Amino acid sequence: MFWNRAMETIRPDELADLQLKRLRWTLHQAENVGLYQKKFKEAGISPDDIRTLADVEKLPFTSKKELQAGYPFGLFAVPLQKIVRIHTTSGTTGKPTVVGYTRQDLENWSELIARNMSMIGLGEDDIFQNAVNYGLFTGGLGFHYGAEKIGMTVIPSATGNTRRQIEMIEDFGVTAIHCTPSYALHLAEVAESMGKTLDTLKTGIFGAEPWSESMRTELERRLGVKAYDSYGLSEMYGPGVAFECPERNGLHIWHDCYLTEIIDPETGERLGPGERGELVITPLVKEALPLVRYRTGDVTRLIEDGCACGRGQKIERITGRSDDMLVIRGINVFPSQIEHVLRSLPEVGEQFMVYIDRVKHLDEMTIEVEMSRAGFSGELQDLARVQKMIGGELHNTLGLRTAVRLVEPGSLPRFEGKAKRVIDRRGAI
Repeated sequence: MFWNRAMETIRPDELADLQLKRLRWTLHQAENVGLYQKKFKEAGISPDDIRTLADVEKLPFTSKKELQAGYPFGLFAVPLQKIVRIHTTSGTTGKPTVVGYTRQDLENWSELIARNMSMIGLGEDDIFQNAVNYGLFTGGLGFHYGAEKIGMTVIPSATGNTRRQIEMIEDFGVTAIHCTPSYALHLAEVAESMGKTLDTLKTGIFGAEPWSESMRTELERRLGVKAYDSYGLSEMYGPGVAFECPERNGLHIWHDCYLTEIIDPETGERLGPGERGELVITPLVKEALPLVRYRTGDVTRLIEDGCACGRGQKIERITGRSDDMLVIRGINVFPSQIEHVLRSLPEVGEQFMVYIDRVKHLDEMTIEVEMSRAGFSGELQDLARVQKMIGGELHNTLGLRTAVRLVEPGSLPRFEGKAKRVIDRRGAI
């Protein structure tokens, strides 16, 4: 693969042949994993039974729970000595999904990011500020290496210290920035309070959380950038799965590296072009962690209309989730994670409620927790200790700071049917 070979140079028949060849390779790679040995046997199918792309429907789905059950290294298709990097995602019960990368995986990943950035005109003349978390979160290092690959000057500013971020934009003449859309609005607000106009900024790349066209308009007006949507997930390397071209009407999937389907999340049946459902992805070039028909949980639809840029089929901007996952400041959070932490603490009672708000353009999560009757002494010193302890345990699991509010036993709502423990008050963004 070469990042400067645009997708418009690949004929449809050429692409289909390449996808099928890589699909078969991926299935043989997956046979090195115990999970897929079992799943293929139960389905009565082998990689050699896949003779056309349509045959992919014969293959079993893969769920996030199955990935988590393989913790830590049970899903790797190569020896651990071949793994040169590990990232993780959030886990629903305290254990994350572990994603491993071979050297070739890292090369593939950086190339996909390079494609995205070169597609919108970025290159060696640009100064790029990467204002997302570095570390186990894939967004930081993913964009870092992709930007370096096309010769950009990279500033690994990470998150936080917003005033310093603004100074760097101004002092270093930053032309392109990558962050979550909510942080970009916060950045704009702080810049306005400082009297800064950030005139050098031209391009904004925003992802890791849902955002709307109205938010795009506001970001462009307040930051003076042309804003682009980025989509990815750690199980597929990280960011780089799909990206907007200059037309900015849907995101192009890199079809030589990913085979996509849209299914009904209830029945698992494949839906037709234009029908909205759950996105299912089979990566075609992953060595360390090959996946088969991975259910992303993200809701979108395939856009069939040809794009003026010539890069082929797109997906609509992600409109929601088919499960109960929350996205808070770009971090995936499941209510079951919160419940797992709270249930393990003797000081916590039976009920809790989660409230999500947007404060100064940033997501804030507050958790109301009933104390157990044994733990409810009424002493302020004890309350402060328990509150701090609960907040620390949640932060260790979620990777996110939350506000904890302790309440008396029996004071929170009870539910006769399915409990509704999350109140998201952010509205559409």
